[in-house]
Amino acid sequence: MALDLNDPELEFSDLVYAYQSWVMAMINDEKLGGEEKLLTDDITEDALNSMRFLPGEVTSAIETSLARVYDVDPDELAELLFPGED
Repeated sequence: MALDLNDPELEFSDLVYAYQSWVMAMINDEKLGGEEKLLTDDITEDALNSMRFLPGEVTSAIETSLARVYDVDPDELAELLFPGED
């Protein structure tokens, strides 16, 4: 799903879905050792574009919720998503 940020039909939920998909793909590929890699360039690009419009509270809530669901340490997840950032 390539997000068209100029699409007047684009909704907030589309942005949330794009970011959530990226976080889930990272968890699958890096922490759960999923046999099938889920992360693609399109997923990454959509997530990074979505981050421009999503409040930090929303991205933080997505990360925290998914870390709990998949039993991943939140700090470790943050390092996976944003390596080298403090």
